[in-house]
Amino acid sequence: MDDQHTPADTPESEERSALRRVAGLSTDLTDVAEVEYRKLRLERVVLVGVWTSGTAEEAESSLAELAALAETAGAEVRDGVVQRRRKPDPATYIGSGKAEELRELVVAAEADTVVCDGELSPSQLVHLEDVVGVKVVDRTALILDIFAQHAKTREGKAQVALAQMRYMLPRLRGWGQSMSRQMGGGGGGGMATRGPGETKIETDRRQINQRMAKLRREIAELATGREVKREERRRRQVLSVALAGYTNAGKSSLLNQLTGAGVLVWNALFATLDTTVRRAETPSGRTYTVADTVGFVRHLPHHLVEAFRSTIDEVADAHLVLHVVDGTHPDPAAQLDAVRKVLREVGAGGVTEVVVVNKADAADPAVVARLLDEEPGSIAVSARTGQGIDELRALVDRLLPHPEVEVEAMVPYTEGGLVARAHQEGGVLAEEHTAQGTRLTARVSPELASALRAYPDYEGSAST
Repeated sequence: MDDQHTPADTPESEERSALRRVAGLSTDLTDVAEVEYRKLRLERVVLVGVWTSGTAEEAESSLAELAALAETAGAEVRDGVVQRRRKPDPATYIGSGKAEELRELVVAAEADTVVCDGELSPSQLVHLEDVVGVKVVDRTALILDIFAQHAKTREGKAQVALAQMRYMLPRLRGWGQSMSRQMGGGGGGGMATRGPGETKIETDRRQINQRMAKLRREIAELATGREVKREERRRRQVLSVALAGYTNAGKSSLLNQLTGAGVLVWNALFATLDTTVRRAETPSGRTYTVADTVGFVRHLPHHLVEAFRSTIDEVADAHLVLHVVDGTHPDPAAQLDAVRKVLREVGAGGVTEVVVVNKADAADPAVVARLLDEEPGSIAVSARTGQGIDELRALVDRLLPHPEVEVEAMVPYTEGGLVARAHQEGGVLAEEHTAQGTRLTARVSPELASALRAYPDYEGSAST
């Protein structure tokens, strides 16, 4: 009788679970000037991913994105491999045998860091480092490092610091003296101070917890200030639009086109983190705000979603969300899904959404056409060339809520501010300048309608 092979022993299974090298990931820098310009200490890294579901192309696309993240963090990618498994190995992420193969690859590539395409448990990090003999970093730590580099405002820095500490706390490790116990409190004995003191690592944990509590209070205070501003905009019934989308989809470029904000535009992942709110005007003259929010990425660390919740809340409070997607990306549909998943987490899934396919000037027309067909009401633009921007402005004007109260008034010239508000906050249907003042017919909010009714248009009412 033929030998019975288990699925794990077959040549086909071995090939499927082998480490597969992903081509085209190397980011070797030969130009010394480029290295000096970046002013970063470059680490030589090897990327490794575990492919648990989907196609090989999807797995390689995820690793390519990890390579872009590593380069953004200042690393030099030497090589990258993926392995097919039902689930990551609980001990070493890729299994002990494949970890030994990874060690050989690290030595051959002269790498000093391994970056894993997933969030590893503390034990997985320790065990994999023991086998490969170099530092191991997971996807979450890499994204946190990029955020730490790019955060500029006080709130942004506090949010990143809190997320880093939440990530680091369960991963603290002690060596030698760090694990020794300190003397009990007071050092002089006595009933209140007997027994072993806390270890150095316990002290570190306590200090981190204290620091996290302080950061939470600081973020809460800053969030309160942000909420006060939002509440003032709500009271004045200012229309609001939020830009959301994958990192490097072109949100900041689009903000500049819509508002002339002059926000930093850089072809890199997470180039801008801090929320920017600018004022814009619709073709009909209505004023609205545009908020550029933090970019998203697949498998965005939960620590970051929680830390940036107050920032992402700008999306939940908006009247309209412009969901910007990169038309040149190999898998724009996956980008759309990743962003929508996070928006649902923060309660912003019910806001009116318009998909804006950016970079239409450089994208494959067939890809753009497919996206426009799959996403009803979507629009294609190019923030770089201005293509489709006028159509987008008109679309925003049409989709933003219109006031429901129609009012007629004869506004004295001394109350010109009310006329200006009617233009900015509502829709002016008719306007005539007379000797008595400005005869106005407009659709406005109930609050503004009440103010305008203080100046009734008796002449206009009689003529009608």
